[in-house]
Amino acid sequence: MADYTLFTHPMSRGQIARWALHEVGQELGTGYNQELVEWGKLPVALVEANPLGKVPTLVHHAGGTDLIVTEAAAICHYLAEMHPDANLLPGNAEKADYFRYLMFAAGPMEQAVMAKGLGWSVDDPAKQATLGYGSYDRAVDAFDDMLTARDFVCGDRFTMADVYVGAQVDWGLLFENLPPRDSFVAYAERLRGRDAYKSAKAIDGKLIEEMQAG
Repeated sequence: MADYTLFTHPMSRGQIARWALHEVGQELGTGYNQELVEWGKLPVALVEANPLGKVPTLVHHAGGTDLIVTEAAAICHYLAEMHPDANLLPGNAEKADYFRYLMFAAGPMEQAVMAKGLGWSVDDPAKQATLGYGSYDRAVDAFDDMLTARDFVCGDRFTMADVYVGAQVDWGLLFENLPPRDSFVAYAERLRGRDAYKSAKAIDGKLIEEMQAG
């Protein structure tokens, strides 16, 4: 039995969890099995594991116990913790940047992008302070500053934070939720060259093609 079961959909944040699995050396069919979820037809096992019915949901089959992890950022860090030999955890000097940027991408940046996509905005500066990200433009500027003059989240070394932060940038550029600033484009290009990124994307890309073909 594989160590993990990934509930996912190829056109979802499940892509982030799959990429993280591949970064720690877990391959489909050996390290993890996948349960593909149809929108509007949630499997009972997923709802039992995660009452919100969200993907990705990761089940870790560990020593006769099923451990459930939800939320893509949490799944990324959990996998790094479970597979320390992959060397994707931050060192002591890297922890500040690692957790700061990981949580910034999962919180303020994602909120700003989603609000913009849904057409929500707050123009009153006093009320912007309650949002957690201020405004979309301020969040983008902060993100740009974070990624300028560094190759990865923690400097010159790839860590698991780059999977989540990188996915935000990768998708942001693809769907034009982020402007194509130099820092974003260069960062995404570095990540797209990784073997784990390419192998994970190939699986989801094939699944998407099959879905679109009917």
